[in-house]
Amino acid sequence: MFTANVLALAYLAAATLFILGLKGLTHPASARRGNRYAMLGMAVAVLATLFNPAVKNYGFIIAGLIVGGIIGSVVAMRIKMTAMPQLVAALHSFVGLAAVLVAVGTYFMHPRADASLMTELFVGSFIGAVTFTGSLVAFGKLQALLPSKPLLFKGRHLLNAALALAMLGFGIDFVWHHHLVSLLASIVMAASLGVLLVLPIGGADMPVVVSMLNSYSGWAAAATGFTLGNQLLIITGALVGFSGAILSYIMSQAMNRSIISIVLGGFGGHEAGEETAVSTAAGKGIKSASVEDAVFIMSNASKVVIVPGYGMAVAQAQHALKELLETLHHKGIEVKFAIHPVAGRMPGHMNVLLAEADVPYDNVVEMDEINPEFSSTDVALVIGANDVTNPAAKSQKSSPIYGMPILEVNRAKQIFFVKRSMKPGYSGVENLLFSQDNCALIFGDAKTVCEQMATELKAAA
Repeated sequence: MFTANVLALAYLAAATLFILGLKGLTHPASARRGNRYAMLGMAVAVLATLFNPAVKNYGFIIAGLIVGGIIGSVVAMRIKMTAMPQLVAALHSFVGLAAVLVAVGTYFMHPRADASLMTELFVGSFIGAVTFTGSLVAFGKLQALLPSKPLLFKGRHLLNAALALAMLGFGIDFVWHHHLVSLLASIVMAASLGVLLVLPIGGADMPVVVSMLNSYSGWAAAATGFTLGNQLLIITGALVGFSGAILSYIMSQAMNRSIISIVLGGFGGHEAGEETAVSTAAGKGIKSASVEDAVFIMSNASKVVIVPGYGMAVAQAQHALKELLETLHHKGIEVKFAIHPVAGRMPGHMNVLLAEADVPYDNVVEMDEINPEFSSTDVALVIGANDVTNPAAKSQKSSPIYGMPILEVNRAKQIFFVKRSMKPGYSGVENLLFSQDNCALIFGDAKTVCEQMATELKAAA
């Protein structure tokens, strides 16, 4: 068993490793090292907790580690990268549920505790409940079990305010009178709030929502740490809570919208995959091209910028793009990947996919760095990145995405946009890029198209 001093040092070491892990995740080149630090920190934390003198029985702990380890290993091996956003949302829900269960369990162990502990139980349970149900709704939207469009109804803000006030009232009663019914009622109110807060949020805002839920899960963990008297859990929860909040702010800035407008606005007015009238109108003047057309122009280019989006993730085209990158490099053509902060369904989604395919970090460039280069780009190859390339964000004040910074692919000499169909992006907003004279659409599965491009380029003289 560890003494109190040894346990404190072990927790300090684990917290330091977590901080180093977060620092490593700030850049793709150091992300793997950051993950290793975080994994080592978690191993230290778990071992230190197991040797904590307060632990008297290891039966349930060992059973939980075995069952959880098996489930986690199976999920990790079988999960597809396209399903990573919904997996993250599901994991957030587990943190929230754990906070609720710890709060209720602690109450049964100490039903007559002082107001301080009861306040901790109330705070931990309502944050956990909001995180739990909100994450489940986010999972449902990302998994297409629920409509991606915002589900709006009149009076929703008043209803949310009433639920929040009722939850606060039950919480105050629980703190002062220790009534279990009040605690359970506040949990039900918080769970309802989680559902009602996420349902009205549309698909275009889902990356920010996932980041916000990450922050909530951190605060739920911190509240659980106070309840259990575990300093490391408090530190870890605070790290996750603050980093998630900061990331949410950065992403909302990248969309030129406030977090409040995201939570209250219900942006994303169409179902993902719904055909629009503009798309199906005759004589719209949108050009299409073949793989051979794109290969001919790219083989005579000096600079190509590839813009990955969720279409790349769906088709699992990252490995085909790596092959295309190598083929173009072999021909002496400069190639860069342009990454928008909110491309995909979660923060860093595109970076993760490209790293999985071993695309060199030096070829991956963020939006602010790459935008000035589009005017000198011969070919911009867009792989299913609809909303983040839409010029409507700059030119159409009536558009819901107006003001959102975009990847300015419209300035390239030639644009090839790989799509399965003429369906709009996740936000349901028509992409004005398609009607430009320098843009042509290549219809087909992104992986198949990119593989064909690489093959044709290798065969080209």
